[in-house]
Amino acid sequence: MKNKRWSFALATTLLMTFGVSALSQSHGRTQAKAGAGRAYMVYVGTYTVRESKGIYAYRFSAGQLTPVGAEGLVAETPNPSYLAVDPSRHFLYAVNESLPDQKTGTVSAFSIDRKTGALTFLNAVPSGGSGPCFVSVDHTGKYVLVANYDSGSIAVFPVLPGGRLGGASAFVQHSGHSINPERQEGPHAHEILTSPDNRFALAADLGLDELLVYRFDATQGLLTPNNPPFASIEGGSGPRHFVFDHTGKFVYLVNEMHSTVTVFSYDSAKGTLQEIQTVSALTQNSIPENTTAAEIELGTSGRFLYTSNRGDDTITVFSIDPVKHTLKPIQHAPTLGKTPRGFAIDPTGRYLLAANQDTDNIFVFHIDPKTGQLTAAGKVLEVPSPVCVVFVPAE
Repeated sequence: MKNKRWSFALATTLLMTFGVSALSQSHGRTQAKAGAGRAYMVYVGTYTVRESKGIYAYRFSAGQLTPVGAEGLVAETPNPSYLAVDPSRHFLYAVNESLPDQKTGTVSAFSIDRKTGALTFLNAVPSGGSGPCFVSVDHTGKYVLVANYDSGSIAVFPVLPGGRLGGASAFVQHSGHSINPERQEGPHAHEILTSPDNRFALAADLGLDELLVYRFDATQGLLTPNNPPFASIEGGSGPRHFVFDHTGKFVYLVNEMHSTVTVFSYDSAKGTLQEIQTVSALTQNSIPENTTAAEIELGTSGRFLYTSNRGDDTITVFSIDPVKHTLKPIQHAPTLGKTPRGFAIDPTGRYLLAANQDTDNIFVFHIDPKTGQLTAAGKVLEVPSPVCVVFVPAE
């Protein structure tokens, strides 16, 4: 890889700067939770604009990453920028982002061999719009939901026997715009997820400054606008990704353009949202116009929240008030690379893997179970243009 020498030098210098040592790794191992020694497969979605060829896989155990096969490549497929795994952990779905001159992208289905990590291509279907950037699976495993960023639409696809995808059962074209004439000239759907009870589907639209809510019919895969149909975000915020808390009563939304997190209370019976806080994810030294927020994840304990920031290249750690569910930033940890578009927390809650898209690497961080804060674990993985990271239990 053309960045290999540079990346190794960067890793060596920065890890020394942050005091990473064998002692910190040993400390991480002694803090292992029950079952932390279990192995997982880590699948990495990428952009295939430089050296990447598709989806890569690695075996992960106790902070160690080992490529599946010689190079880790398990599926050659164009721009598999976002991945999702079904509840049975037998199938993996990827959006294949279209190029700007293409009218539609695709959604690809793969079966997972949890012993070897290999993926077997099943089929691909049109995503229904251009620039598909997000994919999720409903809680029954019967439907795949997709957000098309460039065209500003969302779609639902039934999962057929054997994991293949059928034609769209639902399609919604968003309309409108918000206050930024360059980035919000029209709708830009960025994420769609079903609620914990699978009765609603929420969709973040960066171009509209809205978190939209749909009633989700899990028997037919249909979407119907809720009443009210959305919660408005401050103009110019650019809502991107969101997560539900462990109770299902609160939603945390990261806003890309303002680099903020908005906290909502969520009425699961009505599917309605009420904003209770918006807090910055930036440091005092951040340059707002050069920094955009990207990913958001809830820690496994439910007491800490994490967001990534491109530009100042950090992970912001928030503590969550146990009563009010509001946020307080407690750490801004450098990701030791450039452009952390995505990251993921391993199922044990002990490690965070930060995917630095523009330096072709993934850094492993240890999560302190008491404070939620991050410490570089001394592990770096060379991956071309990494974007999305997902975990699957290995057999």
